Amino acid sequence: MAGPDHGLDHTTTIKISTNATQYFIESYYAALNTRQEPLSSFYITPCAMSGGKSLPSISFNGEQIRNATVLQARFEDQIPAAYYEVKCYDCHVVNPNYVAEGTEGWPATTGKNMTILLAVSGCVKFGNIEEAKQRGFSETFLLVPNPVAAANKQRSKDVKEWLIQTQNFRIVV
Repeated sequence: MAGPDHGLDHTTTIKISTNATQYFIESYYAALNTRQEPLSSFYITPCAMSGGKSLPSISFNGEQIRNATVLQARFEDQIPAAYYEVKCYDCHVVNPNYVAEGTEGWPATTGKNMTILLAVSGCVKFGNIEEAKQRGFSETFLLVPNPVAAANKQRSKDVKEWLIQTQNFRIVV
């Protein structure tokens, strides 16, 4: 039975959101571990909301980071090499009908208009992986559709379908 809000049945919604988060987790944490792909490519283009609050909203251990470029510079200049291991995650569709500029053409039945809340937990080692102490981490993301992917009719590995709008990272004591 199709849901009243978005034309997708519950099973399809779960499948789309789970596949999206699995791919996101694999690619995002691989980028953190190898530092071969710019972190900024995982975030929405910076913008201001009404009231002056800027997006993306990034919190790293309680500190607000202005944008993804600043976060990337922090990783490159201040944080030693690290190895992140995701232990578990959970995702939920927050809004099945999210429409951002550039995504208006996606039919609701594709499932590409949803926003996804993603909670991740795992372990991280900073510095020499062989000698570093393992620490726990917890991270929450709000993923939104990428308008560039909406405009690109052909799938490309270079174009991410979901981008980070909000992120909250914490080292667990």
